[in-house]
Amino acid sequence: MNNRADSRLSAELEAAHLLLERLGVTPEQLLTGARPRPSMPTFEEYIERVSQAVSDSTRRVYGTYWTKVCEVWGSRRLDEPTPLEIGQLTERIRKQALVRRNSRGGRTAAEHLISALRCVYRYAVADNLITEAANPAVRVAKPRRLASTRRGLHDDQLAVILEVAGTTGNDPNLDTLILRLHIETACRRGGALALHRSDLDPDQCLIRLHEKGETVRWQPVSPALMTALLQHGEERGADSLDDQVLRYRSGKPITRRRYDYIWARLGRHLPWVAVQQISTHWLRHTTLTWVERNFGYAVARAYAGHNSGRDAGTTSTYVRADVQEVAEALAALTGEAHPLVRGPKAGLGTCAGPLPLPER
Repeated sequence: MNNRADSRLSAELEAAHLLLERLGVTPEQLLTGARPRPSMPTFEEYIERVSQAVSDSTRRVYGTYWTKVCEVWGSRRLDEPTPLEIGQLTERIRKQALVRRNSRGGRTAAEHLISALRCVYRYAVADNLITEAANPAVRVAKPRRLASTRRGLHDDQLAVILEVAGTTGNDPNLDTLILRLHIETACRRGGALALHRSDLDPDQCLIRLHEKGETVRWQPVSPALMTALLQHGEERGADSLDDQVLRYRSGKPITRRRYDYIWARLGRHLPWVAVQQISTHWLRHTTLTWVERNFGYAVARAYAGHNSGRDAGTTSTYVRADVQEVAEALAALTGEAHPLVRGPKAGLGTCAGPLPLPER
């Protein structure tokens, strides 16, 4: 008899918990008399508010997927979809993903959709609209990432890419400068586009890179590249400290489309570039691979701007490289002395000759 009563009580308690969860009320609020959570907004209403709260880069990545969510669930409340429904929507988006030559079965689209929903629900939890336990997006697993097909380029491959970039197109000087910047610094595309006149330190040959995750770091560059960046900006109208450095001949700042143009052109002249889908990020792989092989893992991490130590274990706390060591690696890569380097390591010239710069 007691067992039956206990079972019935357990079932009733579970039913009460489910009811409170649907109402958005916690047992603690019943005891303390706290006010219930605000009324639950729809996806269309709340995504618009979240979009205004995130950074431009986050909005650029997630915006497309938030639009898709609003098309399907725009009038639904945030607390309505279940993990199963999110999984079904993810599969639908994955199948609808554009098929490109470098497509990987829509995995990126599926991952971005789940990340976009998790972003929305993180704000909903912070706004006390739902509890962390009631967050359906965290209970949907992201697709497992496949190994990257990118790799470092050989010296002869890099040389022919630079040669074609500097002898073809409507602005070879600009394109050569862009590629030289990425080879020397291993920066991401966003870092190069965010480079302003105020980010150049000619005395110490350092540039300030603003990259993903709102990270900011000072990266050594060769004196030749610093001179080229200053001359380029001066000739093309980057007069103010707030002006973007990389510009067209018209004086208009370049955008991501310039990179698309560069690699599409290189692919027409060099079929293997198009077949392997080589992009600017391959240059990052090339430089960092060279630095790691010649100067070790710690210097390569610093060169890449990966000094958080989050994914490298406790040891990285004690073997962190500094900007001078990065400058030593750069001096060896370019064969040029650097102001931050004192001693014989400057200008080792272990790479295949000096890197080319735009002709004046």
